Amino acid sequence: MMKDDEFFREIQSNCWDADKRIEECDHHHVDMQVLSTIPVMFHYWAKAEHALDTSMFLNDHIAEIVEKYPTRFTGLGTVPMQSAKHAVKELERCKKIGLHGIEIGSNVNDENLNEKNFFPIYEAAEALGMSVFVHPWNMMGAKQMSKYWMPWLVGMPAESSRAICAMIFGGVFERFPKLKVAFAHGGGSFPATIGRIEQGYKVRPDLTALDNDVSPREYLGKFYVDSLTHDPQALQFIIDLIGEDKVMLGTDYPFPLGEENPGEVIYQLGCNHTIKEKLLFENALDWLGIDKTNFLAKRK
Repeated sequence: MMKDDEFFREIQSNCWDADKRIEECDHHHVDMQVLSTIPVMFHYWAKAEHALDTSMFLNDHIAEIVEKYPTRFTGLGTVPMQSAKHAVKELERCKKIGLHGIEIGSNVNDENLNEKNFFPIYEAAEALGMSVFVHPWNMMGAKQMSKYWMPWLVGMPAESSRAICAMIFGGVFERFPKLKVAFAHGGGSFPATIGRIEQGYKVRPDLTALDNDVSPREYLGKFYVDSLTHDPQALQFIIDLIGEDKVMLGTDYPFPLGEENPGEVIYQLGCNHTIKEKLLFENALDWLGIDKTNFLAKRK
């Protein structure tokens, strides 16, 4: 895979071959996977009309796979976030071709997700019942910490916290209370720093409560995170903090920082059957707006 004119990473056929994915899902006892495009394909840097073209191409591909294997895959689309007009148009089309939501970056050309120009996209997603999955990308500070893979180890968790804080302080959750947003990688560094974030809100409201005067802690349980923490203690902390109904299985398949055995950390928790079922699939169905009864009936 190339990024601009430079080699980015070598990828295998499981990045695009649905049959290979099903083979590997069977090996790992994964019944259904939510497909989304890799963030380097967002094309936020391009002209909006060109990014719309690539978004349509990527979304059609995912929709075709979902249509061919409806019991094995469901999908999220991508939209040209640099233009609300183009993004809403493609968001509406995503709904029509059977996708359940969209994946967006933690920033858009360095603009935070609280910017008003994104509000029409959130409004449309809320009205359509389309879920929003926020994945870190374009990591801040990457040039200053290029060694030791730190953009992925430090920058990505910080990007997720950046996105969550932007949406909280920017009033996105307040303005769009039915918008179903999920953040990758256990919410990044946000859960571990909520105390500091809340303290900042308390002692410097003149700097933090500019657009929303509700405490950040009030939003715990109002958005979803995935389980990809690689650590059962960290995952248990997140469940206790955010709630057992808002944490769902995440794997980062098929990339190096993903779980080698999907769901392994959830099983390591030793939680009861009810909570385990929520984490493994029920919460994901709720986030995607998929009826549990119909989902289970189709799998019989």
